Amino acid sequence: MEMMLLMLGKNITCLHAPRRDEQIRVAERNDAAAAAAAVGEEAAAVSAFQGLTKPAISIGGYLERIFRFANCSPSCYVVAYIYLDRFLRRRPALAVDSFNVHRLLITSVLTAVKFVDDICYNNAYFARVGGISLMEMNYLEVDFLFGIAFDLNVTPAAFASYCAVLQSEMTYLEQPPAVDLPRLHCCPSDQDDAGCHHKQQQQQQQQQHQLAV
Repeated sequence: MEMMLLMLGKNITCLHAPRRDEQIRVAERNDAAAAAAAVGEEAAAVSAFQGLTKPAISIGGYLERIFRFANCSPSCYVVAYIYLDRFLRRRPALAVDSFNVHRLLITSVLTAVKFVDDICYNNAYFARVGGISLMEMNYLEVDFLFGIAFDLNVTPAAFASYCAVLQSEMTYLEQPPAVDLPRLHCCPSDQDDAGCHHKQQQQQQQQQHQLAV
């Protein structure tokens, strides 16, 4: 099973890109909803993952930091994504926003690394990567494990299913933007052939100059 996870993981080395965009969209939407609901009353923390203030680092920057320093196999990011889904399904009252998404990400990756990889860094290292204390990292890990009811096993079918979803997102993000093709000028008569050809040459030279610049 581990070999299958690793083989599939090689196809999603850039998994953090779609995951980042998805988490940013969810967090921004829930930030607005939480701000509207908290008007006139003090917002209470829903779980241990809820912070009192927004971290200075952006969600995208935080994911880039994890991807850079975790040094884990690509399969870990798929498994972490599965764990996050399980956790949030069991805790529907917890809305992902900018106050908790960072802790959810680092904890899910830590949990996945310990389950998937044979060799991994300890909690103290991941705490430094995540910008939190070792005590908080340990507490979040335990809370996360209870949150998913210690359901750590991932079947090949479930792994492949989540891979398909993530790869479809990657395909959408990697689509090149639409390019406006230059319009061709039709010559109304043979007498204008020379002038029309000259204009086309000028347009081609301008396009080549723009590409060179």
